[in-house]
Amino acid sequence: MATKSIVLRPNSLPSAFISRRGLFPKSVLSTTTTTTSTSSASVGKLSFSTIAYGPSLSKGHSPNPLKLRNPSSFEDTSTNNNLVQLDVDAFTRVFDISALRVPSDLCFSLESRLRGHLLNWPRIKNIARVPGDEIDDRLKTLFPKSDVGEESDALVTLNRRIYGKAEGDGELLSPVLYRDKLARTFNSRGYVKFRNLAKISRPKKKRKKDGVDSDNGHTREKRVVGRNEMALLEVVTEEDDSEGEDMSSLLGKEFAKKWRGPTRLLLLDERYSNIRIRELPESIKAVLEEHRGQSTMSAFELVKCKLTLFYNYWQQNEILEVLLPKGMTIPSAFETVGHIAHLNLRDEHLPYKNLIAKVVLDKNEPKIQTVVNKIDAIHNDYRTMQLEVLAGNRSLVTTVVENGLRFQVDLAAVYWNSRLATERQRLLSCFTRDDVVCDVFSGVGPIAISAAKKVKHVYANDLNPYAVEYLERNCVLNKLERKIEVFNMDGRRFIETIFASQIAQSITQVVMNLPNDAAEFLDAFRGIFKRNHIDKQRTLPRIYIYGFSKAQDPEFDFHERIRIALSEVGFEVEMRRVRLVAPGKWMLCASFILPERVAYAKTDSIL
Repeated sequence: MATKSIVLRPNSLPSAFISRRGLFPKSVLSTTTTTTSTSSASVGKLSFSTIAYGPSLSKGHSPNPLKLRNPSSFEDTSTNNNLVQLDVDAFTRVFDISALRVPSDLCFSLESRLRGHLLNWPRIKNIARVPGDEIDDRLKTLFPKSDVGEESDALVTLNRRIYGKAEGDGELLSPVLYRDKLARTFNSRGYVKFRNLAKISRPKKKRKKDGVDSDNGHTREKRVVGRNEMALLEVVTEEDDSEGEDMSSLLGKEFAKKWRGPTRLLLLDERYSNIRIRELPESIKAVLEEHRGQSTMSAFELVKCKLTLFYNYWQQNEILEVLLPKGMTIPSAFETVGHIAHLNLRDEHLPYKNLIAKVVLDKNEPKIQTVVNKIDAIHNDYRTMQLEVLAGNRSLVTTVVENGLRFQVDLAAVYWNSRLATERQRLLSCFTRDDVVCDVFSGVGPIAISAAKKVKHVYANDLNPYAVEYLERNCVLNKLERKIEVFNMDGRRFIETIFASQIAQSITQVVMNLPNDAAEFLDAFRGIFKRNHIDKQRTLPRIYIYGFSKAQDPEFDFHERIRIALSEVGFEVEMRRVRLVAPGKWMLCASFILPERVAYAKTDSIL
């Protein structure tokens, strides 16, 4: 009994014969072949009842008797719960489908004509290769152009060589055929007239090559967990009592049948899984009849197939939908910071946090190597988050690439938000090459360093000494240390210090990206130029300030807080919503030119 199995990968076609547990090379859709005796008993007729489209874990059948574990068994009961073992075999599903075996030169034309009748499943190609049907183009001329009638002289010659009868005619057998012949004629005297005996008597040592090593004669991939093994197509064919000598021991059982030319399989829609060829829709029959005379093959063939989808095929939300209790919201979104996936799980998800993290890690490797969850909201002055490592390695130091720049970040010690990348890019578009930027709450420098590539000079400050350390490191990493001056002090003190010096003459843009508290620092701008006479030629800086608001009218609420902080009403403020950070809570960006009456206000404060 033989089985024809085709391992399917997205956006690739098969080109090598491999076993189901063997190597799954990239760009390979492999095939293995099975012949099972199937009685010519009647198959069910086509039913056009309503069927949910596409693959699902609730459809098909599992070849393994194992059942999915109860999600409650994953609830945290100990402190050492960082590792969760999933039974990936429990996610294997087998689907019965049918396929049309068609000539390879017609497969793309037929696929376009029969598109509505094909499988069309995500990440599964509609065209699959057939094992044993490929042959070198130089040998095609040796085969007759028709499989009807007498065999040509060229085919007779080829058959003589394959069956070991050509050596007496003066032609040497290929090394593979010659070795097989010697294996058949081995006796007590050993191999007779064995070519290259000295060369092959010392077998080569097993060597690892291209990430593959040999294990008991089977090829296997170095990494057991990967995205290679997604699906397997098993083609079930009738046993064929072909005439002639059995060549299966030499070339494999798939070569036992008479070769009719290279063919492909067109995978039909699942509603055609249990039908005979005469029960196909008339539209399919008409297309096949139209193409029948365009190939050397005399007929098309309808074959039964079993399509097996493995754990790596299913998407993250499909896996979690099965594992989590029914009715629970499926967590799907997360923030990516370098190699770290940052989750914000709800309270209902916490009993299954390690299970969720394991699935997220599996479905996003190798890009994601660590999965963390935020334990609590940000309350400290350094804006650092309390994070719990749920899966993967425990390193929270990573490198983020944004706007063509690299930033080293330690999420345990500094703040970073990848979701603000678009907003940072929008803010940078407001700057010109003649600007001098003052970043009051710079963090590790996503705005300051990006602005330094464009503007004349940048003054960056942050209260967190760890953030300042990474800011200086990132300046050097991006070769911009000459255009950035770094400070480590409180925001209010930084504003007073900068604008009390001669530097204030050149500052044109001020960025205050501390949404939770930035508005409270605006009072530091009152009277910053009080020691100077009002100069109409002086260009007052434009301030960009971020803030949160839970009010029904967030723009009006944030506008009022800005006016109260500056003790000024008569100035124009441009307001824009950045994003919804939580239900009913908006992040906003306000920009305005510092009012003259605020900058030159007389105050009693002593600098």
